[in-house]
Amino acid sequence: MDLKAIREKIKAAKIDTLRVEFPDMFGISRGKFVPAGRLDEVVKEGINCAKPTFSLDLNYNIPEGTGTAEEVNYEDMTIIPDLDTFTVVPYQEGVARFIGDIYADGKPFPYSPRGLLKNVVKKYKARGLTPITATELEFFLFKPNGDALDYYCDKPSNVYTANPRSDAIGLLRTIQNTLIDMGIDVLYSNHEFFQGQYEINWKHDEAMKVADQSFTFKAVCKEVAHMNDLLLTFMGRPKDEMGGSGYHLHLSINDRDSGKNLFDDPNGKDGISDMMRHFIGGQLAHARAMTLLFMPTINSYKRTVIGNFAPYYIAWGLDNRSTYIRVPGDRGQGTRVENRAPCATANPYLAAAAALLAGLDGIEKKTDPGDYYEGDIYGADPGDFDTVPFYMQDAIEAFKKDEVLCEAIGPEIVQNILAIRENEVERFRTAVTEWEFNEYAYHL
Repeated sequence: MDLKAIREKIKAAKIDTLRVEFPDMFGISRGKFVPAGRLDEVVKEGINCAKPTFSLDLNYNIPEGTGTAEEVNYEDMTIIPDLDTFTVVPYQEGVARFIGDIYADGKPFPYSPRGLLKNVVKKYKARGLTPITATELEFFLFKPNGDALDYYCDKPSNVYTANPRSDAIGLLRTIQNTLIDMGIDVLYSNHEFFQGQYEINWKHDEAMKVADQSFTFKAVCKEVAHMNDLLLTFMGRPKDEMGGSGYHLHLSINDRDSGKNLFDDPNGKDGISDMMRHFIGGQLAHARAMTLLFMPTINSYKRTVIGNFAPYYIAWGLDNRSTYIRVPGDRGQGTRVENRAPCATANPYLAAAAALLAGLDGIEKKTDPGDYYEGDIYGADPGDFDTVPFYMQDAIEAFKKDEVLCEAIGPEIVQNILAIRENEVERFRTAVTEWEFNEYAYHL
């Protein structure tokens, strides 16, 4: 979108305020309000934010060793609006929004997950390829009850329902229409498997566009729920008695010029191409290392439970929801790989970048994924397959050992991620939980 078109939209919608935002390392939306009259100035000069803001943990601390704080004297970075991301915010009168690219010293900020994904897409484009993605994001809704929080829908077995009994105030419809107004092509929405759990799906597209949409989606969902006095969370597993929320990542590759899906091969075994098999091989080869990016919090690992429809064993299957990689039954342009490992808390840019880098490595090395698994893999004999890491510390070690993935991601982001994650592990190690008190206090 060019600046002239944006000016016209601002005038037509009577916009007086612009939100200029960027995703931090967690994928949280941060930024500033800017008067709409400063549009030309902010497009040229951007907004300044302190670099340490980019690496805050979720308890308002700045971990040591991120590379963005004391090492650089807590200096500024600059966020330049990406004109193609302009959209009016339907639920805030007079407000429009940009997602920005981060710069420092006049150069792209090397710690930026959005910048990383842009570079990954360029690698594909240089090979005549266009990466296509789609996301399925699950979340839980809670309503206040005094000092407690109850499930928005507390009745069991409401999976695949869409009615006032499972959505009393029509929140899904409100979110759906908001997303459509913001340019996201929603396909459908429904109550998911567990009480108070929901999912909204939208159409696949080029990887960068879908990552921006996923970033927008998460922010919009939380903001609209907040405006309706509800708590919406993408936590991996918010309650002990319930399962978790996933971020199923669908991936395919089109020919850059013709648009043909290169994963499809009617004459190939199972209707899929050698390129797709090698892409799957890359997913499996780097699965343990990618876990740190797919499962970014201590809580994420509580989702990894046998029989919980979250990946446990690292294997692939045809339309098999128990395996790490699922190949849905669609063929033709719909031929794709579904990586079921990411937790709903994953940063959309990091998740897509990691999966695409792993797949590209598999393609270039012609990595054989082996035979696909048939049946319920949760019942496999222990030891038959590698497992995903079950603790963040194990994921950290797996990430460090994967030199190929770390080199492709780049030293700055690797340094930043490790500093933030290791800080979280240490804070959790020394924190006393309610479970510990209930388990030990009386008897010991």
